[in-house]
Amino acid sequence: MAVFGARRRNDDPALPPGQHLTESFPVLSAGPTPSIDPDTWSFSIHPETGNTQRWSWEEFTALPSEEITTDIHCVTSWSKLGTSWRGVSLDTLFADVETSFDFVMAHSYGGYTTNLPLEEVLDGQAWIAYEYDGEPLDPEHGGPARLLVPHLYFWKSAKWVRGLVMQDDDDPGFWEQYGYHNHGDPWREERYS
Repeated sequence: MAVFGARRRNDDPALPPGQHLTESFPVLSAGPTPSIDPDTWSFSIHPETGNTQRWSWEEFTALPSEEITTDIHCVTSWSKLGTSWRGVSLDTLFADVETSFDFVMAHSYGGYTTNLPLEEVLDGQAWIAYEYDGEPLDPEHGGPARLLVPHLYFWKSAKWVRGLVMQDDDDPGFWEQYGYHNHGDPWREERYS
């Protein structure tokens, strides 16, 4: 069975259950692709204390960045192995953030949201990525910057990210309100509630 030019690889231990390997990079979005000028882009983290941390594009790209090589898995059943990214670790961004809340809501330009436990985005598990395969991230893939949380289904890696808001409760984001699983672990096939 072919999906997005993919092929089934049941014997590949790198593929979670129900996934198909693809060499392409399918584009799936909940709405139109926003046009975001890096000169007006900003990223912020809003803790409950009100002490918001904010970075302009120039400030953000001056932060220490990392090369990330990782597999990504979409809830629609495609997986792409060994993808290459550059981004800033959320560990770096949270270095000066004081919070006692356990959850974050990612907010994107265009209104998209997705919820995550704080423990799922720290300790080297998540980045704000601004390059893919050595080039600036294309708008259709979330450029100028997207959240990258590769150990969860790709809808948790919000495109066009503009900020994280700390939450005391794990309120559902956009797709979670429409029946997608609240967590989204591809190895457990946490596709839908």
